[in-house]
Amino acid sequence: MAAKDLFHDAVKQALLKEQWVITADPLKIKIERVKFEIDLAAEKILAADKAGRKIAVEIKSFLNSSVITDFHSALGQFLNYRLALHMSEPDRTLYLAIPVDTFESFFQERFTQEAVKLYQVKLVSYDPLQEVIVEWKE
Repeated sequence: MAAKDLFHDAVKQALLKEQWVITADPLKIKIERVKFEIDLAAEKILAADKAGRKIAVEIKSFLNSSVITDFHSALGQFLNYRLALHMSEPDRTLYLAIPVDTFESFFQERFTQEAVKLYQVKLVSYDPLQEVIVEWKE
């Protein structure tokens, strides 16, 4: 089993506060002999949509000394996980969860914004101390 991110429980609590139901921790996917573990899966039933909304969340802390190295790793994981979800659970949307301070600094850089746009990365910024979601970025 993969190691949980340092802020795993904070993001889980933040999702619960927003009325998400955690359906997997982690979400395990297998495509033939390739196995994946996405940090969390959650669902929310919306009044107007009885089918509800299904998401998967890959949580990153961005605490290493090289934020670009963390970004390379996070982006590669995100792209692979999104493909695996497309193949196995196409109705589930993948989000990359990042700390709000990283979102407000590194993710405001032109390069990072272009990468997020080009690769269509859906983001959720979170406050690890308050255990809340700050913003959803589609």
